Amino acid sequence: MSGALEEAVSRIRPPDEEVRRRTALLLDAKTKPPGSLGRLEDLACRVAAIRGEIPAGALSPAIVVAAADHGVAIEGVSPYPQEVTGQMLANFATGGAAVSVLARDAGARLVVVDAGVLSPPVLDGVRSEVVEEARGTGNIALGPAMALRVAVGLIEGGISLAQELADDGIGIVSVGDMGIANTTAASAVCGALLPADPSLVCGPGTGLDERGVARKVEVVRRALDANDLGKGSIDPIATLASVGGLEIAFLTGVILGAASRRVPVLLDGFVTGAAALVAATIAPASAGAMVAATRSPEPGHSLVLDRLGLEPLLDLGLRLGEASGAALALPLVRAAIAILTDMATFEAAGVSRA
Repeated sequence: MSGALEEAVSRIRPPDEEVRRRTALLLDAKTKPPGSLGRLEDLACRVAAIRGEIPAGALSPAIVVAAADHGVAIEGVSPYPQEVTGQMLANFATGGAAVSVLARDAGARLVVVDAGVLSPPVLDGVRSEVVEEARGTGNIALGPAMALRVAVGLIEGGISLAQELADDGIGIVSVGDMGIANTTAASAVCGALLPADPSLVCGPGTGLDERGVARKVEVVRRALDANDLGKGSIDPIATLASVGGLEIAFLTGVILGAASRRVPVLLDGFVTGAAALVAATIAPASAGAMVAATRSPEPGHSLVLDRLGLEPLLDLGLRLGEASGAALALPLVRAAIAILTDMATFEAAGVSRA
């Protein structure tokens, strides 16, 4: 690993179990039967344990959406044309996309990242994190997606952004993705790292029919074979460079960078799940900083969540990506912390215990 990546990984620690215990005791002192707020209490305890301290108030949220194009799109694995990636990047930045609306509603800062879009819009609201002018990946069905140094550079860029946000007072980060054909790349990454047969990790993505899914499975199988990953892989960065996406690499870095600063990370759907799987394979303790916001209908996502030991907060059938699920989960986190900080105790309210 490089210096910046190695340093970030060295700073990642598991959640603080003593803080979790003290948070649970504080919740038990509130005017309610113990555990009666169910997973909302679990969420408050998890967030406190990740941060290593009981929150004194609401956490300032940010949503990071990274976008890039994929050479494998030429294989017909998405019903949408590739230019949609750049068009949606502009839609994020100008406030018209679902995540833009949800970010405003949640009071979250939206950070829109160009990690390698073929035709990026020239807008003030787009942050360029392109490494070595790598715009779009290679066709993974024929060979590697990117050079290893590009993958490392993007991971380091994500680490830097996460640390910048932490320094600026951001207390929780939601992550999301955009990129036509990126569920194919995510399927290949997960197929190699889990490992799992392509038929178990490939789904319809943005709307493939049954024949389209079968074609996608075959493309992922070809990608794993073309990159010598047909029997799985234990090298996360090499796997990422071989069959991943530029935005997946960047989001891997965001997750690792946030974990290194004890900032909870709200994961979105399948593509961010692939980034989380890479991050957890690089640094197993980073899984402790992750909170699954939602479960995607993509079959590979449940396998990833099981591997990471995460139970999603929401299960609404969301398959949009772009951090829509992670944005929707932010009010739940805010509510969990408000219960912790604002609800009266039995003693303060003069209410008798059971």
